[in-house]
Amino acid sequence: MTQFPPPSDRRPAGLATTPFPLPPNATIGLVGGGQLGRMSALAAARLGYRCHILTREPGSPATQVAAGVTISDYSDPASLRAFAAAVDVISFEFENVSAEGLDLLASLKPVRPSPDVLRISQDRVAEKQFLNAAGVATAPWAAVDSLDALYDAARRIGLPAVLKTTRYGYDGKGQARLHAEADLAPAFAALAPKPLIFEGFVDFACEISAVVARGADGATSCFDPMENRHRDGILDLTLAPARVPEATAAAAREIAIRIADALNLIGVLAVEMFVDRTGRLLANEIAPRPHNSGHWTIDACPASQFELHIRAVAGLPLLPATRHADAVMRNLVGPDGLALWPAVVAAPGLIPHLYGKADARPGRKMGHVTRLFPRGSLPGEFGIAAALGPAAPAPDAQDPGERG
Repeated sequence: MTQFPPPSDRRPAGLATTPFPLPPNATIGLVGGGQLGRMSALAAARLGYRCHILTREPGSPATQVAAGVTISDYSDPASLRAFAAAVDVISFEFENVSAEGLDLLASLKPVRPSPDVLRISQDRVAEKQFLNAAGVATAPWAAVDSLDALYDAARRIGLPAVLKTTRYGYDGKGQARLHAEADLAPAFAALAPKPLIFEGFVDFACEISAVVARGADGATSCFDPMENRHRDGILDLTLAPARVPEATAAAAREIAIRIADALNLIGVLAVEMFVDRTGRLLANEIAPRPHNSGHWTIDACPASQFELHIRAVAGLPLLPATRHADAVMRNLVGPDGLALWPAVVAAPGLIPHLYGKADARPGRKMGHVTRLFPRGSLPGEFGIAAALGPAAPAPDAQDPGERG
């Protein structure tokens, strides 16, 4: 088993240090211009900070609410140096950025979470190795760099299974489900880049996630786990809290905190997990940044996942990850989701969030809607559909998720 030293919030010796906690009006640099950056920038503004966005896309969601913008590739040295000079601390809003670019930024200003954390989360093999080394159970898996290795993994682990790219896959992209031996060769040929990862089938009762914040002092604050449902490989609906026994919820929080500590994380981490038919928890993926399944915290919690992320990055004290309400969150995806907007924004009780994206492409997250309920009164299926009104998913809209 590969051994991983704890990632560090490190800077080369001899550089001037950034004062922490950051004073009001300091500037936080965010790498990535999507909706996570947008909601992080809004949280930062409420705490008195400015955000400067580094993105390849002019007019992207985060740029619309930021104090400064750099339009550049994520690996251009001159642009990275100019970006670092304009900010006091740096974070990122998604994993598909250049770790080498973050290394350069980390030589100039603190990067939180560190580039080492990003590298682990960018590669599914490295991620699984790290989780297992930290004592966290996962589905059975195998690295696959050849067709022979794929056939061997199928024999050892069994079918059905999921074959995934190790990098650049999200929202159901970069993967194929394998049901029979005849599926192996076509899937191997279709997926790129290689190597790939073979993940065994998990007969799960539900999929949950836990979002934890961790400060530079090691303090942690973890939200109640939430239950997630997918459609076409994309998160469709989140129920908070997850409808699982308290012992399962407590174990999920413990797993999230254990992983954050093992990563020496500074920031927010989401851990996606399966609850199998026996109640056992299996970690599936980690994301060292705010997560789609935590969007409900904006409306249901005194301090959202975005505020806790900014607090950790800026060196402010973490607040408890408590909620004052139960919540249901539904994504508005693609043209069909955007078409719901006029009805959603007019419906009493629904809390709408639109991301400012101009092009409603199929599979693209355009916004989300949240409905709150008094604590302890999350309704059943019919009640959820009735409460969401025009944003309710079709009865047959949910798919079973990845199961691996």
